[in-house]
Amino acid sequence: MPGVPHLMTLADLTGPQISRLVNHAHYLKQVSLPWLAPQRQAKKNARLRMPSQSLFNKSIALIFSKRSTRTRVSAETSAVLLGGRALFLGGEDIQLGVNESPRDTARVIGGMCQGIFARVGEHEEIEELAKYSPVPVLNALSSLWHPTQILADLLTLHEHRHLFDPSSTGPSAPNKPLAPLRPLTIAYVGDSANVLHDMLVTYPRLGHKLRVASPPHPMYQCPTPVWDRVTQLGCDKDIWWGSDPREAVHGADVVVTDTWISMGQEAEKAQRLKDFAGYQVTEALCREGGANPDWKFLHCLPRKQHEVDEEVFYGPRSLAFPEADNRKWTIMAAFDLLFGKWDITGEKTVTGKDE
Repeated sequence: MPGVPHLMTLADLTGPQISRLVNHAHYLKQVSLPWLAPQRQAKKNARLRMPSQSLFNKSIALIFSKRSTRTRVSAETSAVLLGGRALFLGGEDIQLGVNESPRDTARVIGGMCQGIFARVGEHEEIEELAKYSPVPVLNALSSLWHPTQILADLLTLHEHRHLFDPSSTGPSAPNKPLAPLRPLTIAYVGDSANVLHDMLVTYPRLGHKLRVASPPHPMYQCPTPVWDRVTQLGCDKDIWWGSDPREAVHGADVVVTDTWISMGQEAEKAQRLKDFAGYQVTEALCREGGANPDWKFLHCLPRKQHEVDEEVFYGPRSLAFPEADNRKWTIMAAFDLLFGKWDITGEKTVTGKDE
């Protein structure tokens, strides 16, 4: 729909626009949780401040054709804090994919709600929703992209920047931008899936380097539509890709993995476990590969033990649970700017309606 902003992937935004979103998430988190703000910790009567009520009298449709814990809880609680209401529409609740096309569903839901947050199977499904929706559509997850996960990862890395830069001075105040991260080397060990794809088009544009290891079989390599976006954005020059996980973690400040068996791939489990033998993230793997001695670990969850052992996952290197918490604040920022203000890029596209 002409004039309607959507967000399918972070490749749709510039580096400064991505940083704006992460900074806005930081602000919303700080004002919503006043005990996090250093300048208010000493005040005995510190009170909760309400964030922008940009969704007041607005309803956001949550179209989820796949199960979810973090994304669903984040979306519902974010909508409430912004003064709105989230309507969960699971695969058993609506006609989408059963008796109705995405085109018709987009028009009907878009006529009753002020935004659509969709977690789908194939990426073409959300593209069709966006094509015909009269309101903004935000990708909650598709086969190709997972933008809100990488926003949460970025906020988590910024909040823990003192672990990578001893000269940092602690948390930023809510009314000030997050302090910049020093250039990091980020290793990804696993399947070329939606989380990695948004990493590929984001981290190099923010000054970081990526090192990726995946099995050499074509099914685990980056899909052509994704790699085309990577090269169009000039990100490929800061990406190393191989099949040896030890090579991938060399010099890594952050090590990331994801599920090796996504929903819908259960029939491939035995083959995938065989192909990913030796890819489990462990202390030994990262030591042998020459990771930074202070490396930290990220995982979007849910986690399986064959992906990362318990020593790493539950140990001091792991930032997986702060990362999970930050799904709320980054989704909230995206809701505020995309559904509340229609201003995801920082260039106002609609006036009046959202004020």
